[in-house]
Amino acid sequence: MSNIQYFLGGNTPSGFYSLYHQLSDPEHIRALYIIKSGPGSGKSSLMRRVGRHAQAAGLETEEVLCSGDPDSLDALILPQLGAAIVDGTAPHVVEPQCPGVVDRYIDLSGFYDRAGLQPLKEQIQAAFTEYQGRYKRVYRCLGAAGELRRDMNELLDTDAVQQRLAKRAAGIIGRELKKPGTGPSRPRQRFLSAVTHKGFVSLWDTVDAQAGRVYELADSYGLAHHLLNPLLTAGLAAGHQVIACPDPMAPDRLAHLIFPGLSLAFVTATPEEPWPHRAYRRLRLDSMVSADACRAAKSRLRFTKRVASALLEEGIAGLSQAKEAHDRLERLYNPYVDFSRVAETADRLADEILALDRIHPM
Repeated sequence: MSNIQYFLGGNTPSGFYSLYHQLSDPEHIRALYIIKSGPGSGKSSLMRRVGRHAQAAGLETEEVLCSGDPDSLDALILPQLGAAIVDGTAPHVVEPQCPGVVDRYIDLSGFYDRAGLQPLKEQIQAAFTEYQGRYKRVYRCLGAAGELRRDMNELLDTDAVQQRLAKRAAGIIGRELKKPGTGPSRPRQRFLSAVTHKGFVSLWDTVDAQAGRVYELADSYGLAHHLLNPLLTAGLAAGHQVIACPDPMAPDRLAHLIFPGLSLAFVTATPEEPWPHRAYRRLRLDSMVSADACRAAKSRLRFTKRVASALLEEGIAGLSQAKEAHDRLERLYNPYVDFSRVAETADRLADEILALDRIHPM
């Protein structure tokens, strides 16, 4: 089965940006299990174990990766069952909207050996303080980088450029989105890309798993939103299922769109994150900007790109330091966690979830 991966939270110029509220929507989720516990208690391991049970049963899984550490899971979604498991601790706090009917808490804190942890109190507190402190600098750096990127965008994003992009979007709508669909009237929001301790990560395999035709939007100046927004509006109006993916460096703007029912996607490719495969069609959005405008702003653009890139690298370095502090926390906790009980809980949870009647995909 296809293993789809996304992020539901992002490290952005305005801080941590959460889309986790979508998991607590009773209209779209039939059963939500909210894990509450601390570091190193096996939250990600529990979700992966349930995911393996689901895949063995022939179900599709959607993994939600942690933007701080993309090797770790923050949620697991089973679309065919309308079920999800989520790490409901900060910064992606999730609270029940329909407790006892849809939502249920899973508490793993009882699997800690509290007596064994007592002598480590000062080390744990120090690691927590360092971990939280690192993120303050991360968001300052990302905030400054985001302002410079916005400055560069506003320099070139003229009315004439927007008109050219709107015209190109109208042509694509006529070719690709006129056929009526039967999907919902609102999009699902997911981050396809994230700023992580490994750098800027884009989950291109998720696009490949859902779209045979990919439009690559080559974009150096943050123009893709003006092409993607009318495509999103037209796709929803025609009744197509659509996954709308914000830009983690400007989450109020679109970076990617996926139409799974049409096997169609539109991805923004940048010099830092190029599309790694041959595209169905490649649109050079940079060419929408007049050569005269680029020449006139050449020195300013060069300066802005250089400084924004340096600030982004500083932010990524801060995320790497935060990851090191979090790893120390997990190493302190891990010897004092009963992981056999975590595994037993995962197996019982998988049995409960797989017993749900199958429903239509969300």
